[in-house]
Amino acid sequence: MGYRGMKAAAGPALEMLYQPWIRGEEHIPAEGAAILASNHLAVIDSFFLPLLIDREVAFIGKSDYFTGKGVKGWAVKRFMTAVGTIPVDRSGGKPSQAALQAGIDRLRAGELFGIYPEGTRSPDGRMYRGKTGVARIALATGAPIIPVAMIGSNIAQPIGQVIPSTRHRVGIVVGEPLDFSRYRGLENDRFVLRSITDEVMYALMSLSGQEYVDVYAADVKKLMDAEKITALEATDRLLTQQAGSRPAGPVAAPGGRPAPEVSVPEPPADEADDGDESDEEPTPESRDR
Repeated sequence: MGYRGMKAAAGPALEMLYQPWIRGEEHIPAEGAAILASNHLAVIDSFFLPLLIDREVAFIGKSDYFTGKGVKGWAVKRFMTAVGTIPVDRSGGKPSQAALQAGIDRLRAGELFGIYPEGTRSPDGRMYRGKTGVARIALATGAPIIPVAMIGSNIAQPIGQVIPSTRHRVGIVVGEPLDFSRYRGLENDRFVLRSITDEVMYALMSLSGQEYVDVYAADVKKLMDAEKITALEATDRLLTQQAGSRPAGPVAAPGGRPAPEVSVPEPPADEADDGDESDEEPTPESRDR
């Protein structure tokens, strides 16, 4: 079953069960290339956005989704293949470059390509430092970057939970396209790549209302696994280690800017749920692991 078949078969049932909401979908062009850059809170992020927009979009996904064993592994592989996920080997090198090239080829064909600049799911619901692949792709293709904020998907599907809960609605907020054509020809300038990436992450932070942590999520997860500590403990340790090369105190927002005065978006007022207290946003401490 292909992308459209999967969407036609499962889409109506999932919309009825989960009642996802979207705001700002008019920012996604009806035709032509565009990069959808999203925060990453849960596995289901790669499905709910394609479900709620008219055009087909393919996201990069870790290669582990395609190599699982047993019935669960087969089901995940089949699903990820059906929705057009492009597998990426996150160890870096040539396999990672091949995945980025697949995205570039897709954009040059005038299609939509989705990417998670953080590189992996957030371990605790906070936003982490973006990797510069999104900037490289934008400069290589000239495609605009459209920031897309997933809202509450980590509450509906906490880490380790296979089937998302229907008790918390997943939302999507789409921002205005970001044009970086002014940097054309500077794709090898690491300062330009970092500046673009930080601007994208700042836009995502403004849309999602997330707290920002200026370290890579992959480094946090690696330290959590190695030391058997929480995400808060891991980030504190990493921030302390890099304090010698940064201003005193934590960085409030990407690029060292002040944090935007925003809050986590809520569902549209006429569609808001009944206010069950169990759906309240958890603290970073409660979301660890």
